[in-house]
Amino acid sequence: MSTFRFANPVTLLLLIPVILIAVYVTAKRHHAVLYSNVELLRDLPVTFAQQIRRLLPWTKLLGLILITVALARPQLGREETRIRAEGIAIEMCVDKSGSMQALDFSLDNEQLNRLDAVKSVFHDFVAGDDKFVGRPDDLIGLISFGGFANAVCPLTLDHGALLEVLSTVKIPEPIYDSNHNIINEKLLQEEQATAIGDALALAVDRLKDAEAKSKIIVLLSDGENTAGVISPDEATVAAVEFGIKVYSIGVGSTGLAPFPTIDRYGRTVLTAQQVRLDETTLKGIAEKTGGMYFNAKDTAALKQVYSEIDSLEKTEIEGRLYVEYREVFGYPMSIGLGCMLLTLILASTRLRGLP
Repeated sequence: MSTFRFANPVTLLLLIPVILIAVYVTAKRHHAVLYSNVELLRDLPVTFAQQIRRLLPWTKLLGLILITVALARPQLGREETRIRAEGIAIEMCVDKSGSMQALDFSLDNEQLNRLDAVKSVFHDFVAGDDKFVGRPDDLIGLISFGGFANAVCPLTLDHGALLEVLSTVKIPEPIYDSNHNIINEKLLQEEQATAIGDALALAVDRLKDAEAKSKIIVLLSDGENTAGVISPDEATVAAVEFGIKVYSIGVGSTGLAPFPTIDRYGRTVLTAQQVRLDETTLKGIAEKTGGMYFNAKDTAALKQVYSEIDSLEKTEIEGRLYVEYREVFGYPMSIGLGCMLLTLILASTRLRGLP
């Protein structure tokens, strides 16, 4: 958007005496020659030079006005509004333990396991959709955890890369030999455990040095802490010390849930298995750090949880108006001096009159 101003507007007051003097001089009658009777001269033709000469006082006045305007320093400016967005730092801790295989979530009439439902809603939370505006200005990192916690993506503004990494997070699966025996049974048992404390401690470590006004952890888990070297209480103390809030989300509930299993004929069948959600621990983590605890038993509830977090943690946006001006006094000054010079030349040569 363009704008206009005078840098020295007080100078425009000089226009008042300039115009008053011009009016006075123009109104005053001048008699170059006294003659007894001018009736004989009225019928004489008016030459082109005489017509032009009548304009000389107005040309001089125009020149003086333009020079006065130029002395007031007219300037043209371009307004520009710049937006500075101060995002927050978010570390997502996603549980990929064995219990996340439970097929008790659905999306678009398709049955999903808990991890796939979490990944889908997390994707929309970051990228935005009809429910979420997205978090384009936030630093977001990703930690996945089962029996071990892994920082799979550092804090980044490249959310496209973050979501690509998210798609690779999988629940550990058994590896069978030719006789249908599990060959990674020991490692699988370790990976299918839940190290909530280790994941939370790793998230705190990743956030503590981040340059952001607000730092939060979104912790998603459907079980209880059964592995790791750091307890949830110890990790919570670290989060409090560094001023990091934790929003904990309990996925599912305690009770029976359908799990896919392979029967003796190699077919995938659903069997009911017992799962336990440790809400007490998740609530304690959230309350001690100044965050909130949510329970999401289905996809709709999970979306609602993310929506609430989205509204609670807003990115700070500041708009500032900048105007860049450039001098344009040269145009009226050049035209004004040209008018004065032209008037002087014509009045001294071709349009010269009697004194």
